[in-house]
Amino acid sequence: MQITDVQHFLVHPGSGKNLCFVRIDTDEGVYGWGECYTQSDRDLQVTAHIDQLKRYLIGRDPGRIKEFTQTTFDDFAARRGSMDLYCAVSGLEQALWDIKGKAAGMPVHALLGGACHDRIRVYANGWSGAAPSPDELGTQAAAIVDRGFSALKFDPVPGPWRTFVDKDIEQRAIENVLAVRDAVGTDVDILIEMHRRLAPVHAVRIARAIECAAPFWFEEPVLAENVSALARAKRDINIPVVTGEALYTKFDFREVFEKGATDIINPDVCNVGGILELKEIAAMAEPYFVAVSPHNYNSTTVGLAATMHAAATMPNFLITEYFVNFEAFGREIARTPWHVVDGYIDLPQAPGLGIDLEEAALADYPYQPFPMR
Repeated sequence: MQITDVQHFLVHPGSGKNLCFVRIDTDEGVYGWGECYTQSDRDLQVTAHIDQLKRYLIGRDPGRIKEFTQTTFDDFAARRGSMDLYCAVSGLEQALWDIKGKAAGMPVHALLGGACHDRIRVYANGWSGAAPSPDELGTQAAAIVDRGFSALKFDPVPGPWRTFVDKDIEQRAIENVLAVRDAVGTDVDILIEMHRRLAPVHAVRIARAIECAAPFWFEEPVLAENVSALARAKRDINIPVVTGEALYTKFDFREVFEKGATDIINPDVCNVGGILELKEIAAMAEPYFVAVSPHNYNSTTVGLAATMHAAATMPNFLITEYFVNFEAFGREIARTPWHVVDGYIDLPQAPGLGIDLEEAALADYPYQPFPMR
């Protein structure tokens, strides 16, 4: 079997950002889907990498997945990686696994050693919008719980991302967390997202003030690249600390583990290097007693499927992300969309990733450039 074509589809789901899907075709009629992570102002850069990598894929055996990702790093990138490159590689790698699974007649998780979990727990994100007050944020949170989710995540800090903020910003963040806890009760897990935006002094102060709300975790209190600062902040925070969505490949995670800088990691299968890279990072985390909760600011179709197959094989898997604002779009483009029941999704059992997209439906959601931020 040989690869005959590589296509990308950059589409706008109606909110959030443009999403990027890739399809790889072979001479035996077997094709695979993958998804690349994007950011609002960094999506065309991802497709440019796909266009260049296409000539490295045509004529290749799609089953030699590790060889492709390694030679891409060694030869194509000359060992100089970037987020945009790893996003492109991740989507292409997923599509290769989809082909491999279909050709074998097996789900991808079965090819990775078999499942440790029969269903995957998800938390809701993309629901909070720009709530004008803590009370309104609490009302929106309660509505998500009414939809059957037992865990939800949100960023409580108002305003643009800045390293240093005043006490009013800190206080509003604290009030937002307490309002959500009051609205959803004690049985629902609330996950606090800080987006790497604050200096440690602010992150630690907010973390201490919200301990009474018993957050499930405190995500990315400081910049992930400054591992020493992250480790210092973790020592002063009495809530499980998460980092990893802005780290790429095994090499970026090494120091995080060695310095004990986190309790949980959240690498993203659509930017970390793909399914196998995510699984290998999870294996690195195990001996450090670090749990894995994959980030998934991607669609509720292919990106979620790839996440679930990788997560199913991890003994240290905890929970993964589900963007409710992409759900309706996902149901429009997927032939067999996933369904969340009581906060869980059943593990896919169909060959490959178990998801297929309607190209005609993708054409109904053309790419949209975003205004300057």
